[in-house]
Amino acid sequence: MQDLLDDAAKRSIRYLSTLADRPVGPAPAAIARLAELGGALPDGPCAPAETLRLLDDIGSPATAASAGGRYFGFVIGGALPVSVASHWLATAWDQNAALQAPSPATAAVEAVALGWLLDVLRLPPGCAGAFVTGATMANFSALAAARHAVLERAGWSVEADGLAGSPPVTVVVGEEAHPTLMKSLGLLGFGRRRLVRVPVDAQGRMRPEAFPALAGPAIVCLQAGNVNSGAFDPMRELVPRARAAGAWIHVDGAFGLWAAASPAHAALADGLADADSWATDAHKWLNVPYDCGLAFVRDAGALRAAMSVSADYLPPGDARNPSDYTPELSRRARGVDVWAALRTLGRAGLAALVDDCCRHARRFARELAAAGFEVLNEVVLNQVVVAFGSPEETARTIAALQADGTCWCGATRWQGRAAMRISVSSWATTDEDVTRSLEAMLRAAGGPR
Repeated sequence: MQDLLDDAAKRSIRYLSTLADRPVGPAPAAIARLAELGGALPDGPCAPAETLRLLDDIGSPATAASAGGRYFGFVIGGALPVSVASHWLATAWDQNAALQAPSPATAAVEAVALGWLLDVLRLPPGCAGAFVTGATMANFSALAAARHAVLERAGWSVEADGLAGSPPVTVVVGEEAHPTLMKSLGLLGFGRRRLVRVPVDAQGRMRPEAFPALAGPAIVCLQAGNVNSGAFDPMRELVPRARAAGAWIHVDGAFGLWAAASPAHAALADGLADADSWATDAHKWLNVPYDCGLAFVRDAGALRAAMSVSADYLPPGDARNPSDYTPELSRRARGVDVWAALRTLGRAGLAALVDDCCRHARRFARELAAAGFEVLNEVVLNQVVVAFGSPEETARTIAALQADGTCWCGATRWQGRAAMRISVSSWATTDEDVTRSLEAMLRAAGGPR
C-alpha cells in the first residue's frame, strides 16, 4: 500500500507542477484516448499500480488545467495546496461525516470551520450550517428550511403532510436568478412556472421599483454575485421590504458571498447579513477541492426540522450530528478542507485572495476596453463580460482562444448579447498569467481594434 500511495502522490505532484507548461484545455488527441479506459470489465483482478498508471497516463492529459492560474471558466477556483493535502488525509481517514459519535474528529473540525465561516462572511453568530455538494444543494437545503418555516407559521407541517392542500407560498426571484436556484425550487415543489420574476437592470440586479407587494407565506430569493456581471441585488432596499411583509429572505451567493471576507469589497454585501439563509460554494472562491457547498440558516430549528433523520440504529445524544442539517446521511468530510484552507489563509489571506482576483478582473476589463473591445458589465467583483464585435466575431474569438491553449474562457449570453465571460477565481493566478492571457486574447481577436 505504501508504494501505491507514494506513486499516487508523485503522479499528483507531477500533474500539478506541469500545469503552467501545458495547454489549459485538453487536446483532441488526449480526449480521443479516453476510449482506452473502456472495454469489457476484466474477468480477474488487475495490479493496483497498473490501474493507477493507466488512469494517469490516459486521464490526466484529458483534463482541463482548471487547477492552474489561467483557467477563467465557470467560476472555478484552483484548490489551495493545503486543501489538496488535507483532502488526501481526510480520504485516508475514510470517515463518514454524518454523525458525531462514530466520527468525532470530522464532526469537531466541521463545527470549528462553520464558526470561522460565519465570522469571515459576517453572518449572524449561531446560524446553522450544512456542508453539501455545491450551491445547488446549498440552495435546496436553505430553501427547504424556508419552506418549513413559512408553512409552519401558516399552521401547516410540510414534512408531515406534503404540499398538496397547503397554503400557497409566493416565491420571488430576479429575472437573472441562476438556473440552479430554479432547479432547487423545482425540486422543492414550488413549480418553476409559478415563481414571481422581478425585472432587472442593465447589470442583472433586481429593480426595487418592480418588487411586488407580498401577502401570506412568501420566500424572497436575492442574489449576491450575478454569474455574468458579478452584480448584487440591492439588499439594503429589498431586505427591509421583504422583512416587513413577513417573508423569508434567502441569498444565493455561490461566489459573491465571499466579497464579505474582503474589507475592500464588503460594501457590496451591505444588508446581506439581515437575511434568513444563504448559499455559497467553498470550491469556488475559498479554493478547496470539489465538491464543497455551504448552506447557512439563521433559524437552526427550521433547517433541522427540514433535514434531520432518526432511526433506531442511529445514536441519540446532545452532540451536533452534521447529518441533522444536510440532505445526505452518509457523506465525505468536506469540513476538513474548509478548516485547512481557513486555518492556513487566516482572515488577511482570505481577503487577499478575493482582492487579487478582483484586481486581475479589473485589469482584464481595462486592457480589453483599451484595445477597442466592448466590456458589457460594470466590473465590481471578479467577473468580466466582453464582446469582440458581432456574435460571429465573438464566437470565432472564443474558439480561437480555446484552441490556442494559453488560457480558457467560455461563451455566454448577457442580456441578449453574445459574449465571452472571464471569471477570475483562483489563488494561482498571477500578474504574469494575466499578461499572457491578454496577449492570447488579442491574438485570437486578430489584434486591437
